[in-house]
Amino acid sequence: MKIFGKNYDDKKIKKIVYTAVFVLIALWFVYRFVMVAIESRMEVFNPIRIAQSDGVSIETMVAKRQDDFIKIPIDIKNNRAYVSGDYRANLKSGQKIEDGEIVSVSSSIDLDTGMHVVRTRGVGDGVRYVSIKKNGYFVPLYAVRDGAVMVVNGDVAAMRSVTIVAKDSEYACIVGELQDGDVIILSKVTAGQKINVK
Repeated sequence: MKIFGKNYDDKKIKKIVYTAVFVLIALWFVYRFVMVAIESRMEVFNPIRIAQSDGVSIETMVAKRQDDFIKIPIDIKNNRAYVSGDYRANLKSGQKIEDGEIVSVSSSIDLDTGMHVVRTRGVGDGVRYVSIKKNGYFVPLYAVRDGAVMVVNGDVAAMRSVTIVAKDSEYACIVGELQDGDVIILSKVTAGQKINVK
């Protein structure tokens, strides 16, 4: 075979082609290793690497024990409502419900419904809210997970056991292993995880 004015046999052509392909593949591997080395030295934003070195960015609130109100919804029909035992513990005769009041709260369970009967006076039908005054630490409901909250302990998250005294759709009143001034973590973290307070 004649290439660029020179005669070559098939064996020589195959050898030249194979050598060229091998050299190209070797150059590509060298190029990739060099580029990886350059990229690893660059300050590239990597949230996992930053979380491991600087800690996970978190949102927090400072714990302060206080008196405040939790609003519990009750579905009333014909001045009667059925509530669970947890709700019943927070209700009593004479307690205000919007424009009316609670007349009585049964201590026994209604056999038909398995609930406690609450009788009211002057309250319209529908979902109404009872304001219950509680003393404790008021935190967003999502901050309490499996009977505990996470707090800042230096640069790591630590777990504190708590009990929910009362809750509504957004907030929980909690008591337990907390003190005024503890910094409660609102973000989702695990105990012992390195954190970075915003």
